[in-house]
Amino acid sequence: MRTLFLLLCLAALPLRAETTVTLLHFSDYHSHALPFYTDEGDRGGIARAVRYLAGEKRRGALVFNGGDTINKGAPAWSDKYRCVEWPWWNGIVDAMAFGNHDADYSRVVFDECRRAITYPIVSTNTAGLQRHAVFVVQGVRIGVFAIAGSDFPSLVKADGFNFGDPVAAARDVVRELRDRQHVDAVVMIGHEHVEDDYALAHAVPGIDLIFGSHSHLKRDFARIDGTGTWFISPFQYLAYISRVEMTFENRKLTGVRGNLIAVDRKLPEDRKVARRVRQMQRALEKDPEYRDLFKTIGHVDHPMTVRDLATLTLDEMRRAVHADVALSTVSSFRGALDRGPLTMEQLRAALPYDNEIVVCTMPAAALQRVLDFSASRTGTDSESFISSPASIDASHDYRVATTDYVANAAYREVFDCAKEKTGKGVRELVRERLAR
Repeated sequence: MRTLFLLLCLAALPLRAETTVTLLHFSDYHSHALPFYTDEGDRGGIARAVRYLAGEKRRGALVFNGGDTINKGAPAWSDKYRCVEWPWWNGIVDAMAFGNHDADYSRVVFDECRRAITYPIVSTNTAGLQRHAVFVVQGVRIGVFAIAGSDFPSLVKADGFNFGDPVAAARDVVRELRDRQHVDAVVMIGHEHVEDDYALAHAVPGIDLIFGSHSHLKRDFARIDGTGTWFISPFQYLAYISRVEMTFENRKLTGVRGNLIAVDRKLPEDRKVARRVRQMQRALEKDPEYRDLFKTIGHVDHPMTVRDLATLTLDEMRRAVHADVALSTVSSFRGALDRGPLTMEQLRAALPYDNEIVVCTMPAAALQRVLDFSASRTGTDSESFISSPASIDASHDYRVATTDYVANAAYREVFDCAKEKTGKGVRELVRERLAR
């Protein structure tokens, strides 16, 4: 009798309806269709990513693209094929953030690319683009938005784009998603620098998850200190895919966990996509406009990590302009170099920005401000690799070599000095060194 009574009591209790929603995210693909060499070995390849993400999509996952799918000027694939891959994601990607490079080939080309896809391009503070999207998975409502970072007005060269204040736009869209769309979780899918993502989490309560983008950083899943917001960032070029599982009980978020999935040889390829990529790559290498990029220009005697390449580059910069100090942002170095013959296309992948060397002569105190500023940027893409003396003599003036980007943009506030243009390109110096 007692047993029957307990069973009746348990039956009267409300059921705990637990639901797990899987979210997947990649960002900053930059037209890297082929697998490539990294410090960690073989990574990337759109055929691998398509196969993996399509399988997860069939199992009910939501899939998001953080933006920057193309990149004018490098690699050659982007200049020849532009947004050809965008429709390959139809039926797989649920929404894409607008990235600063996605309009590199003009507003007209962007609109043509947009018409070829079935998923929305989202950017909450970009006039004319969709502000947010809401997805329902097993009764759970997931609200998604994206932000054009504060640097978009200077980075996006195409006409026809206007950007509003990122923080104000985020605050407004979170309120709309929570109060009017009645979502159970709010997710941001891009596209701003990591320090701005962290600041946004502090400034705008109610964001449950931010997928990192724009800074090209690899960041494991973690909560942003002092907030209720989780963060994860998948590096670049489809080297990794972010995977997050959100658990809900009666539509209330009760748990979040995540990890990075390496896109490597362990992931099988989509055979149709792989065949298409190989055919397109052969056509690219035979194209008279691009084939010189695939000719051997030098030889790499041993594998070079990103740090190895940065060390070589800074040494060449100091030597070329007789400088005491050389520095360049971490973001200037986008890849490692494997041992063997080197092509210009491989070098452009590792050093995608054809920056000019500029020189400033500054007193020791000014140099220390530059070094302190770099230290304050640790963990961001504007942190610097630096080649400098072991100690600084307070009575000495220093000749400092850097790039035009660092002197005039990233470190402008501490490069308050007369800037001597040298006419020497950083990438060309490295090419000459490796050719020797």
